[in-house]
Amino acid sequence: MDKLASLWLFVRRRKYLITFVLFVVLVGFLDENSIVRRLGYYREETRLRGEIDRYRTEYEENTRRLNELAVDSGAIEKIACEKYLMKKPNEDIYVFQDDIEE
Repeated sequence: MDKLASLWLFVRRRKYLITFVLFVVLVGFLDENSIVRRLGYYREETRLRGEIDRYRTEYEENTRRLNELAVDSGAIEKIACEKYLMKKPNEDIYVFQDDIEE
């Protein structure tokens, strides 16, 4: 019984500290909007923003190349030759292993 009384005395003296600690644990780890989840969301948002920037750059590059193809008909032949290894009937193509993109 003495242990129970001393425990009760401890809780009564430190009730605000215990309440604060329970609140921090609840909000920090157990809540739906906990700090741990927010950090995870922040990391995911940062990763997705990086992907958006990468895709935006790729889109701008492809748009530039498409405009180049619309203006210059020789560019179509150049891309067909370099990327798809196509050739005219009277041409010979030499392919080096380092030049092939995979």
